[in-house]
Amino acid sequence: MKKKILSFTALLSALNVQAGDYAYLTFETTDGAKASVEVSASLALTISGNTLTAGSQTFTLENLSKMYFTASDETATGIETLSAATLDDEAEIFDLQGHKVTKDQMHKGVYIVKTNTRTHKIIVR
Repeated sequence: MKKKILSFTALLSALNVQAGDYAYLTFETTDGAKASVEVSASLALTISGNTLTAGSQTFTLENLSKMYFTASDETATGIETLSAATLDDEAEIFDLQGHKVTKDQMHKGVYIVKTNTRTHKIIVR
């Protein structure tokens, strides 16, 4: 256990040098869960007993499998909330069978919405 803490402490002391242009420090636990913390001059990493605290995240040292720097938050899902009011009049809406529908024809289900700038897959509940 002491060997783990010593090697972990050495790794933490090198964080400032390795961070470079990366904006996030991502932690991965043994069950595959990930948590990202934004890297800043005020980011504090502390070890107290068997617990590592990084920003607002807390981890048990035995449950950590790795940590690494990333350019983006790996815990972000990319899920956005859209409403019928958000869709512009030029948006094309298709059901999963490929039939073009209007906003008024949208009922519960999954639709593909194509705008001038992006294509979205949306779920109407």
